[in-house]
Amino acid sequence: MTRIAYQGEPGSNSHMVINLHHPDAEAVPCASFEDAFAAVTSGQCDLAMIPIDNSLAGRVADIHHFLPTSGLHIVGEHFLPIKFSLMGTPGTTLESIKTVHSHVHALGQCRRIIRKHGWTPLISGDTAGAAREISEANDVTQAAIAPPLAAGIYGLDVLANDIEDEAHNTTRFVLLSREDRRAPSGNGPVVTSFIFNVRNLPAALYKALGGFATNGINMTKLESYMVGGEFTATMFLAEVDGHPDEPGLARALEELRFFTTEIKVLGVYPADPFRAGLA
Repeated sequence: MTRIAYQGEPGSNSHMVINLHHPDAEAVPCASFEDAFAAVTSGQCDLAMIPIDNSLAGRVADIHHFLPTSGLHIVGEHFLPIKFSLMGTPGTTLESIKTVHSHVHALGQCRRIIRKHGWTPLISGDTAGAAREISEANDVTQAAIAPPLAAGIYGLDVLANDIEDEAHNTTRFVLLSREDRRAPSGNGPVVTSFIFNVRNLPAALYKALGGFATNGINMTKLESYMVGGEFTATMFLAEVDGHPDEPGLARALEELRFFTTEIKVLGVYPADPFRAGLA
């Protein structure tokens, strides 16, 4: 059986996306992203399911630092519309709640219901962990905001469903493997993810990206972050539509090499059908 590591506790969104897209796999919870990466690197697990972007909260910052040095490769992606439920121990009512517990991002994405009822938000390590804590506390003045899956796991009653402020709240997950299993070209839409450092020259980034424009390559992501805590050392994470074996993207990457000190392809993988709806 395939074992897929994820960060968080049973009932989290990462657990949900594994159940949804890989129902025959064993989902293996890990305390941190670093532990999830290590589980795959060591061979304890075959794959890792890691959130990389959220449509409201933006990028998951830690991932951008782990990916380049992890030795792992992106072999797939999945988009999950995020649905949060309010849950409490049996007997809890909306009127009895005083405090609501969840991950900081979940609390930020459910401000409307919290403000409406005047509850005090308290930060937990993750959403499913908050559900477990509420179950253990067995206190009707406390409630958790968590994915619906968590309620059944921890024996909680769902008091309200779909409480997120924005209906478009979506998280993108990437599937990581020790093996560089690149999707074949000519077999449907493909995404190529890579990182690069630009040379310390005037307009180097502008020139580096010119090849993608002239070759008609659609760049769907470009993010920068500092390397080693230095303000002068910047790494970029980019994602483009297409396969490196296709002439246009091959030419764009070749041109990119003239203006960079390093290029590393992180993965070439099938585009999730969800992207078609985004377009």
